[in-house]
Amino acid sequence: MLDIKKIYEARERIKDVVVNTPLSFAPLLSQISTCEVYLKKENLQITGAFKIRGAYNKIASLKEEQRACGVVAASAGNHAQGVALSASKFDIKAVIIMPESTPLTKVNGVKHYGAEVILAGSNYDEAYAYALEYGDKHSLTFVHPFEDEEVIAGQGTLALDILDSCENLDAVLIPAGGGGLISGMATAIKSLNPKIKVIGVGASGAPALKNSFDLKHAVHSDSVRTIADGIAVRDTSEITLAHMLENVDEFISVDDEEIASAILFLLEKQKLVVEGAGAVGVAALLHSKLNSLKNKKVAVVLSGGNMDVTLLSVIIEKGLLKSGRKMKLTVTLVDKPGSLNRFTEILQELNANIVHISYDRTSVSLDYGDANVTVHMETKGEVHQNEIRDILTNEGYLRD
Repeated sequence: MLDIKKIYEARERIKDVVVNTPLSFAPLLSQISTCEVYLKKENLQITGAFKIRGAYNKIASLKEEQRACGVVAASAGNHAQGVALSASKFDIKAVIIMPESTPLTKVNGVKHYGAEVILAGSNYDEAYAYALEYGDKHSLTFVHPFEDEEVIAGQGTLALDILDSCENLDAVLIPAGGGGLISGMATAIKSLNPKIKVIGVGASGAPALKNSFDLKHAVHSDSVRTIADGIAVRDTSEITLAHMLENVDEFISVDDEEIASAILFLLEKQKLVVEGAGAVGVAALLHSKLNSLKNKKVAVVLSGGNMDVTLLSVIIEKGLLKSGRKMKLTVTLVDKPGSLNRFTEILQELNANIVHISYDRTSVSLDYGDANVTVHMETKGEVHQNEIRDILTNEGYLRD
């Protein structure tokens, strides 16, 4: 098993590159979850995620002849950027194999640091297999995102930062997909203070690691599907699972709806852009997955902030609809002058702000002389929306 000395060595090795990101009290989240919550903001880390810690420690540990040949890595994004930046610091070649579905923002982020990007495979595991083959063919050292002692030690430095910044912690919530972060952090935490509870949080759409933890032996998934692409790992690592079984107290999962609500909460209430994988710990607290932590002092790792803008826009739009701040209605009007004007006047009187409206008189479902009007509005919550529906029903625009 990993020795705590390795983690301290890694901390010394990476100290001039890696940022000790803020660990901040979150008052509103504390109130909602009924525990004292502190957020470790690795979304503000250089490259936007914790992965630089392990990647830099690994590359800094390579022999000169290995560096001369260059490195290769497989990643959905954050590890890729960590490897690319680390390689640039040592002026060595880096080739990154990324799944074909990787968001453009992450591809461009890797290229920004001077690495060559090759898109291959429909998920991480297929990209990983291609990277191993490519590395053997071109004599490149493979930098694994989690199944590597130096990488795990580098990730473990995050726990040292937390423990230095916050005394008397009761628990730490850590995102887990491949298991490198939680392996390193749990090793450090249990070595320094075994009383602190270490809790892993995964995505229910990528269940392999949780199933393996529960069964106490490695099992794999046939497929993964989650918005938390940073922890969307299909196959379980024997190495990281062994660390987890040794040092992790509990493992829970959250689904995509819960993750999306956490992303929106962090954006709106904490003013933080956090990707799906980084938001799973907050999702667990928001949705009462950890009632045992009531009145406890808890640190939550926000592991990354490299959020795909397209996905973020969808999450925001759905969140506004679910929270009653946006509303969509379709009504049928008599297709004659003034009908639409009266309808919009009612909405104006109700202080509903129309942001989009469409008018259709050609639908085959309509009687001749009628038209469908679909309107998108900004509203002020569920009570306001019910008022709008009641008035429109009374005016004959909606049916009971």
